[in-house]
Amino acid sequence: MSVRDVLTFGRYLKRRYKKRVKKIPLGLSGFTCPNIDGRVAKGGCTFCENESFSPNLARTKKVFLSPDSKENPLLDRQLQEIAHQYQATAGYYESRGYEAFLAYFQAFTNTYAPFDTLKRLYEKALIQPKCVGLSIGTRSDSVTEEILDYLVELSKDREIWIEYGIQSVFDTTLERINRGHDVASVERWIKKSKDKGLKVCGHLIFGLPGESQEMMLTTVQKAVEWGIDSVKIHPLYVVKNTALAADFLKGRFTPITLEEYIDTLQKAFEILPRDMIVQRVTAGIGDSTLLAPKWCANKNAQMRAIRAALAKMGLRY
Repeated sequence: MSVRDVLTFGRYLKRRYKKRVKKIPLGLSGFTCPNIDGRVAKGGCTFCENESFSPNLARTKKVFLSPDSKENPLLDRQLQEIAHQYQATAGYYESRGYEAFLAYFQAFTNTYAPFDTLKRLYEKALIQPKCVGLSIGTRSDSVTEEILDYLVELSKDREIWIEYGIQSVFDTTLERINRGHDVASVERWIKKSKDKGLKVCGHLIFGLPGESQEMMLTTVQKAVEWGIDSVKIHPLYVVKNTALAADFLKGRFTPITLEEYIDTLQKAFEILPRDMIVQRVTAGIGDSTLLAPKWCANKNAQMRAIRAALAKMGLRY
C-alpha cells in the first residue's frame, strides 16, 4: 500500500513559506458570543462553560463588547494583551525551531465587536514580529460584508483565514445545543466568504447529542460541498459547569467512544478531498474539569490511536 501524507496545516504552511510556521492562540478581554449575551440566545452552547452554571464566571462589573458597542474602554488593554500573549508564545516556539507565526484569534467570537475595534486589534497582531497573517475564529451570525471585505484587503499580502463553527448541518442538533443560528446561516456566510476569495476553515464536532454516524458524515460532506479549504474535527467532551454536564450527570447524554470516534474519522477521510487541509483530528482536556469521555484526557494516546487507524488507510498524519 502506498502512503500519502495528510495535508496538515503545518505542512501547508511549510510549503507556502518554506519555513516552519506556528499558530499563536490569542484570547482577549471583552469578547463574548451572541448566544451568551442574549442577542440570539442565553447561556451559550450547551458544551461551553458559562456563568449560568458557574458563579465564578458571573459577568457583573465586567465589560463585554458587541457590534453595537458605542465605545471600547478595553481597547488599550486588548492591544497590550495581543503583544504580551503573542510575544511570550512566539518566544517559546522560536526556541523550538519555528521561524514565523500566524496570530489566531481563538477565544469566543472574534468578529463580535465594533468594526473599528476589530481593525485595531487585527492590525496590532499583524505588526508583531515574524507574523505572516491571521486566523479568526467566529460564528456565521457575527460577520458582515464590511468585515469580510476588510479581510479580503488584508489577504492581498498576508495569510488570512476565517474559521467558522459549523459543528453540525442539522437544525435539530443546533437547536439542541443552543447554537443560536441555523444551518442556512452557516452555508450562506461560508459561501459569501469563498466568493470573496477568503480562505475558510470549518469546525466540526463528532458525538453531538442525538446524532448518528450517518449524520456526522453528512456534516462532513456538506462542509466539503460548501467549499471550505480546511477542516478541524474533534469529539464532543463534557466539562464541568455546562448544560451538557447536567444532562450527562442525569443520564441524558452518552459521549462518543474512542472506537466510534476513530471509525467515524476514518470514514470522514474517505470523503475529504486529497487537497483538503486538515488542521485538527481530535481534542481533549487533561485536567479535573473533564467529566467524560475519559479517553479525551490523554491527547498523546488519542493521537497514537488515530495515527495507527489512518496508517491502515495509507494516510500519514
